[in-house]
Amino acid sequence: MDQNTIEELVVPNPAAPGENWQEGDAWLAGGTFLHSLPLPHLRRFIDLSQMEWPTIQLIDDGLEIGPTCTVKQLLDFQPLPQWPAGALLHDCVRAFLAGFKVWNSATVLGNICTSIPAGPMTTMACALEASYTLWATDGSVRVVPAIDFVTGNNQNILAPGELLRKVNISGRALNQRYAMRRFTLTQAGRSSIFLVGTRDPAGEVLITVSAATSFPVHVRFAELPSAQQVIAELDARIQDELYFDDPNGRPDHRKHMTYIFAEQIRAELAAA
Repeated sequence: MDQNTIEELVVPNPAAPGENWQEGDAWLAGGTFLHSLPLPHLRRFIDLSQMEWPTIQLIDDGLEIGPTCTVKQLLDFQPLPQWPAGALLHDCVRAFLAGFKVWNSATVLGNICTSIPAGPMTTMACALEASYTLWATDGSVRVVPAIDFVTGNNQNILAPGELLRKVNISGRALNQRYAMRRFTLTQAGRSSIFLVGTRDPAGEVLITVSAATSFPVHVRFAELPSAQQVIAELDARIQDELYFDDPNGRPDHRKHMTYIFAEQIRAELAAA
């Protein structure tokens, strides 16, 4: 939809994109969210599409994703063959409630910043224990774990004007076996429950619970857990009020399926 309150499209300084940030500004990369609902408080778009920043690239032994990387570019990216978890990048793209037209416009980091429980790029980043580099308007930089970024439905830790500049995924995280389970009310619907389990070469198991909860939750085990240990840790880590309630699923159903999927993931990682 048109945003008829927008008065200016600003091309920022690549070295300091937030230097002239004003109230009523918004970062514009893909723009699929910004053009999806009325946002009358906005006055300017800061156009990141003009920045010559890398979209997606190999760095050291891992992966860096920039703010203009589209979902389609992530789908087209070919992970290194030695990365067992590389296929998870594509699995999470296919979890989008969107068609190929949106894939060509929507950005990976934009989906993360939207911070909805069903955001598949958030699930991907948390399951692979990514780190986020954030640029503030005063030029300061901070790096935060992906699991700490989303704090609720459409809520995150970004300060006004702060930019999610890049997502880094380590080669260690990609060098893991993984198993995933996802539930939707309809075949092409938004995720109601989305769990990913990983097991590293040393035997540590991490189960990431997302979509079922208002924000992602990590459930970690130093070694392969028993079914009873998984249940106990889910009980301890996720209180009933954290299960999300919307037209895509009731909290009690989301909790029920979370326990079923967590056990299936545990069993699959054990068999592997």
